[in-house]
Parts: sequence; C-alpha cells; structure tokens
Amino acid sequence: MARRGFGWAARARRGVPAVLAACAALLTACQYPAGAGASPATAAARSASPSGHGAVFLGVGECSSFGTAGVTEVPCDGERAAARVAARYDGAVAGGPPCPPYTDFVLHIDAHRPAADEDGDGAVPQGYACMRNLQPPHPGDPGQGGGPRTVVGDCVRDAGRGRVRETPCAGTGGRAPRYRVTAAVADRADCPASTTLYVRLGGSRPVGCARPMPARAGRARADR
Repeated sequence: MARRGFGWAARARRGVPAVLAACAALLTACQYPAGAGASPATAAARSASPSGHGAVFLGVGECSSFGTAGVTEVPCDGERAAARVAARYDGAVAGGPPCPPYTDFVLHIDAHRPAADEDGDGAVPQGYACMRNLQPPHPGDPGQGGGPRTVVGDCVRDAGRGRVRETPCAGTGGRAPRYRVTAAVADRADCPASTTLYVRLGGSRPVGCARPMPARAGRARADR
C-alpha cells in the first residue's frame, strides 16, 4: 500500500492505515494509495528541508529530526534524530519503487533549491524517503496496523461499503481485526484453500492471501 500522487512540500505520512483492494466471495474491497485523497485515512503532514549534513539530502542511512513541520537531516547519533532512511528514491511516489516492507512512514520531498545538494546544481529533485523509527513503536512491523505497506502478518477490518482497512492485530483502539494476511503470492490461484480475502500488496508478490481471524473467547461466550 504505498502509492500516492503527492505534490506537496516534503510531507510524511506516519503510520497511515491503507485502504486495501481485495475481493472475496461476498466482500469486495478497493485499495487506495496511502495518503491519496480518495483514502479515508488521514495523518499529520511533515515538511522537510535540507541541512547539508550529507552529500545527498536524506540519503540512505541518514536520519531525520522530530517534529511535524520543518523536518531536517540531522546526525543519527544526536538527540534530535528520530528516524533513519531505509530507502531513498527520486521522483513522485506514484509509479515509483515501493518502500521496504519494514518502513514506518514516508517523507515526501518537493524539488527546491537548498544550500547543499546532491550534484552541485543547486537543487534537490522531487523524491521520497522511506523511514524507519530509531526507537519503537514501529507501525510498519507486521500486525501493528500502520506503515505505508501491507505485509504478511498484517490484519484488516471492515471499513464499510465493501472495503477493508489495515488495523492492529491486537484490536487496540476498539477496531477489531477481521482478517489476517497469511501469505504473499504472485497469483490468486497460488493462495491456500483457506483464503477468503485477497489483498493487493504490490511488489513481486502482489496478492495477499487473507483468512478470518479466530473469534475471541470473550465474544464467543457472549454469543452463546
């Protein structure tokens, strides 16, 4: 789930649950790019600006600061460091390479003219950085209900109108999960027979095979 036409100044979508495209016998769900306007999910935006710490602004292995605005590149061993760049790509996210599965959030960078840049031409191209928090929580980990991608081990819930949305498998926040993604395959035909929902994951194995979550003991007793 990470796809999204953004044209804003370096915004980060932190832990945005994806609305997933999936189809099952009686349930059809549609995936929207994380952060896309059509998605019901929202998140606080961040803006990033160059600080000149590296030859490439927020290159792989470098770190960003805390905050919801004016996020900058900072030394990773400093007290201001919040997250590390796991992958960095030029261009818009839409149509670009997907972030690694363990990504916690994405910083989107608009083209601008900083004091230091990659090749000395006075400009940082539009791009995006796939970020991993230096400390927990890690919403991109399987089952945590966040991050820009849905991965094996993640859970989804009904979002209404035949759609599903990623949610923590622990059911925190009053949002009980209904399905868990148990496998990622190249084609629906490769899913286990127990699969009742197909979730679009992207990447080389774009089909997620999901099956119902087991009923909780408390709910089972209440239904008797």
